Amino acid sequence: MIAARMTTAGVGRREFVAAIAAAAYASLGSIAQGADMYGLIGKMTAVAGKRDDLIAILLESVTNMPGCLSYVVAKDTTDANAIWISEVWTNKDMHDASLFLPSVKDAIAKGRPLIAGFGDHFVTEPVGGYGLAKGL
Repeated sequence: MIAARMTTAGVGRREFVAAIAAAAYASLGSIAQGADMYGLIGKMTAVAGKRDDLIAILLESVTNMPGCLSYVVAKDTTDANAIWISEVWTNKDMHDASLFLPSVKDAIAKGRPLIAGFGDHFVTEPVGGYGLAKGL
């Protein structure tokens, strides 16, 4: 499973796969009422000067991720090479299943050479908010 915190030293395959899954741009889906949502917030650092290229891969390489309710890639305003990725899933199982999709594997192949490392990584339990289904 994904460690609660990743460091910039040594980007392993497991950490890379988990972070790239964050690259899955998803369409909104329905949430089963009462289900616990699963959230991830993480920082990724691109190779110097390659942030925009990495962002393009994160945003265009994967689509139609079943169970992904929100996927946001944001530039860090204090680090020219850093990216923050926030995602919300209907549940952890849907997130884990996404790691086996061909589109995610393609994003991994394209993105891996552009990643210098990973920073903070947090697992959350979203409870709702603007853009997410109400009444959970």
